[in-house]
Amino acid sequence: MDTQRLIESINASAIKTDLPMLSIGDTINVHTRIVEGDKERIQVFQGVLIARRGRGISDMITVRRLVDEVGIERVWPINSPMIAKIEIVRRGDARRAKLYYLRERQGKSRRLRDRRRGLKHVTGGKSGG
Repeated sequence: MDTQRLIESINASAIKTDLPMLSIGDTINVHTRIVEGDKERIQVFQGVLIARRGRGISDMITVRRLVDEVGIERVWPINSPMIAKIEIVRRGDARRAKLYYLRERQGKSRRLRDRRRGLKHVTGGKSGG
């Protein structure tokens, strides 16, 4: 077995298969495991998915939210064991692959349109990024 196939087989065992179909512009809840001493708790981070990069085991997402009019962005590897669950709250309509322009927006121009038609059949699975 060559090296590339060996690496792919190791990575295939670590890739999560229970993820919903994530698209840029979606508002999502990321349930993160927080370890404090010997205790573990779940913390929810809700925000807009503004970027996605990488593929396979190195797939990363960037989620942005506002706290007291200050933008907070967090970047996670999707296949990290520290992510307990990802839920989709709202589907957003975006025409770009990266929504970095939302960083400079204020007020109502910060909102994305809702994407409603044709998504009743989508329940989960692997997303195309």
